[in-house]
Amino acid sequence: MTDIERTEFNVQDTSFPSANDRFGQAGRDVDARAQFEELDAESNLRPKSLDEFIGQPKVRKQLDLVLAGAKGRKVAPDHILLSGPPGLGKTTMAMIIAQEMGTSLRMTSGPALIRAGDLAAMLSNLLEGDILFIDEIHRIARPVEEMLYMAMEDFRIDVIVGKGPGATSIPLEIPPFTLVGATTRSGMLTGPLRDRFGFTAQMEFYEVEDLTKVVTRAAGILGVEISADAAVEIASRSRGTPRIANRLLRRVRDFADVHAGGVIDLGAARAALIVFDVDESGLDRLDRAVLTTLIKGHGGGPVGVNSLALAVGEEPSTIEEVCEPYLVRAGMIARTSRGRVATLSAWQHLGLQAPPGTLGS
Repeated sequence: MTDIERTEFNVQDTSFPSANDRFGQAGRDVDARAQFEELDAESNLRPKSLDEFIGQPKVRKQLDLVLAGAKGRKVAPDHILLSGPPGLGKTTMAMIIAQEMGTSLRMTSGPALIRAGDLAAMLSNLLEGDILFIDEIHRIARPVEEMLYMAMEDFRIDVIVGKGPGATSIPLEIPPFTLVGATTRSGMLTGPLRDRFGFTAQMEFYEVEDLTKVVTRAAGILGVEISADAAVEIASRSRGTPRIANRLLRRVRDFADVHAGGVIDLGAARAALIVFDVDESGLDRLDRAVLTTLIKGHGGGPVGVNSLALAVGEEPSTIEEVCEPYLVRAGMIARTSRGRVATLSAWQHLGLQAPPGTLGS
């Protein structure tokens, strides 16, 4: 089986629980039937239609028009690019597109498409109207991208047979399909590739109100009793991201099963989030370590990312890609030409008195 074949999944088989969810807590008896029931519940957390999808009202409205128009004309929709930070529902939206169009979904990722032959093998297996979803599409190899141009525009590819002077090009027709690309870094897409998408959707971070609905819906699917204020508490610490909200809900559920009789109230939610090192602003241990190093170790900055990474024992890429996006969005860190600078909000979050002239004061 090739790498490409291993990355293709049925729409119903693309949501996998974490290892903690599969095996339960150490030292506790695990009921196999209960575990299978939990797996089914976890796979159902993803919404199955645009009507079930919570949040992103502008994207949902625009996408509904695109899909409705295509269905009315009985043609494949234009190629769709979904852009935005991780965890906002890009993969789920691709699954919904396939469900709404009543077609199959083929899934792969940019890093898995190394050679042009990898893409050719996948395209040759598509049926008319199929949805091809490429996650992290900005990371596909250059030869693959060049083959994708012709496939997107003309629904054909040229397959090279042989080597050297005797090599020949054989045109291969492809049934009309829809490419759905997802990217967390739209700026890294080349202009020719970006221009070939007929519709581009920018996914935005969620408000607490929408995340509360996400938590409440997920709790109902998981069969967990949760109070309204507990749902708000979890949502407010989820960094505007549904994936984090669902993850925190599952961890709070673990705490409630052990210490609160399976019921999540405000007290249980707060106690559980303390255990899992998530504070009132959604910052975790690494976020606070970065702020502490920046403020207590360097007086608030400016500090280079390499120095911060060395002090907290992480790679610079981890600081830039995991911590900084939220800290900058929360207004606790500013990125300047001289390095990272802590703002007044960061000092206040750590309960420290900011010196005069602090950014944001």
